[in-house]
Amino acid sequence: MNGKYRVAVIGATGMVGQRFVSLLEHHPLFEPAALFASGRSAGKTYEEAVGARRAMPIPEYARHMKVLDAERDAPAAAGKIDFAFCAVNMPKEEIRSLEERYARLEIPVVSNNSAHRFTPDVPMVIPEINPEHLGVIPAQRKRLGTKRGFIAVKSNCSLQSYVPLLHPLRGFGIEKVAVCTYQAISGAGKTFETMPEILDNIIPYIGGEEEKSEREPLKIWGSVQDGVIVPASLPQISAQCLRVPVADGHTAAVSVSFAKKPTKEEILSAWKNFSGEPQRLSLPSAPRQFIHYFEEDDRPQPKLDRMLEHGMAISAGRLREDTVFDYRFVGLSHNTLRGAAGGAVLLAELIAAKSYFD
Repeated sequence: MNGKYRVAVIGATGMVGQRFVSLLEHHPLFEPAALFASGRSAGKTYEEAVGARRAMPIPEYARHMKVLDAERDAPAAAGKIDFAFCAVNMPKEEIRSLEERYARLEIPVVSNNSAHRFTPDVPMVIPEINPEHLGVIPAQRKRLGTKRGFIAVKSNCSLQSYVPLLHPLRGFGIEKVAVCTYQAISGAGKTFETMPEILDNIIPYIGGEEEKSEREPLKIWGSVQDGVIVPASLPQISAQCLRVPVADGHTAAVSVSFAKKPTKEEILSAWKNFSGEPQRLSLPSAPRQFIHYFEEDDRPQPKLDRMLEHGMAISAGRLREDTVFDYRFVGLSHNTLRGAAGGAVLLAELIAAKSYFD
């Protein structure tokens, strides 16, 4: 395609939506063309619509853009935008309907939402891990009756803190995984000002998160068969998810057993040498080194390491043998960059490179 792709953000006033708006500033491939939100924000300038919910600086280009109604104004946008990012806060059934409506308007949707993660012909992609799943898009278009429109989703934000670290080790036959994620408050769209109950506290429950953490990796590691994605049957994953008083950055404590136990050196080598399609294609948002391992006993730490490679790298540390499993280690990812908006932007860059927007 000549020039930049014209992009909309659906749900632009929420925390992840604000991150999308920020990441689109000066993007080499994508030009922000429309900002959508709920009816109560429509007609306001973006600055007015965000109001007290502002979680980060508003780019100058967006400050005075008029916010459109995500429901009412969608048909008029068809033909004026090339694809849309979606990060809305609505019931799942409503999100499914909204995203399919945009797709049927021939507006491809790259979604941060969970509503379509288990739709069999919707690819759920971590770009370094399963780019081949984009191959189901033609089958999805046939179901939707579209020529350009489709939906692609990114996985749950917490997965980024451990699935990329497990993936290079699959050759050793991962059989069982136990993971506990310590998740930042921005994952709930909160700041310390809007979530005072988290101060000096840990909340040992995040609705639906443990089920996602156990099921989503199996779809990511699944295979494309007859126009749908068939999830993998292994490994078995047991997950616990806790909300902790951290602004940004999800940490994971992982224990793993293998069919063929590798040495510590083999694991470290697999992490160091792993790269994927985004690195091969030199995509704009791709980290040059996907996985960074820290030798220090007290790393990685969210405050120190979440912004590695502009928040798009995965950090690991404390790899050691386990008394019940084979090994244990700690992982870290930035939840609103790699885990949410940044991961979706990287996915869109991959989709563009594979010409699915054209």
